Amino acid sequence: MPSAREMIIRALATVLQGSGNEVLRGEVLPERVPAGGLLILRDGEPGGPEVTLSPLRYHYQHRAEIEAVVQGAARDATFDTLCASIGAVIAADRTLGGLCDWVEAEAPRPVDLAVDGAASLKAAVIPVVLHYSTADPLG
Repeated sequence: MPSAREMIIRALATVLQGSGNEVLRGEVLPERVPAGGLLILRDGEPGGPEVTLSPLRYHYQHRAEIEAVVQGAARDATFDTLCASIGAVIAADRTLGGLCDWVEAEAPRPVDLAVDGAASLKAAVIPVVLHYSTADPLG
């Protein structure tokens, strides 16, 4: 049985696929970026939990990351559409089907990246904070 952390990351990947964009998990940037953009989900860092006793619970503010990448002549508009689609699917299910207490994305910090012999990329890392509790930090 997968851990709570793994189920939450899988649920986030599934929700992101609802944005209509290609979603990869933990992959390297491919040579070609789809016309509508690409999302790469990184598991991120769960951080140190707050602990409550009786019953024992570990409360996490896990910071996952979404790498959003677009390429092409209309990359500014495409990037804006991509970010808006991420926000919309997260806002539609803030608990990932009841697995999390709350899911919240932070604002992206876009950068333009030059590519030799091809159109430049526009990319950003979008932190996503996953608030959840578990009875076991490994389970």
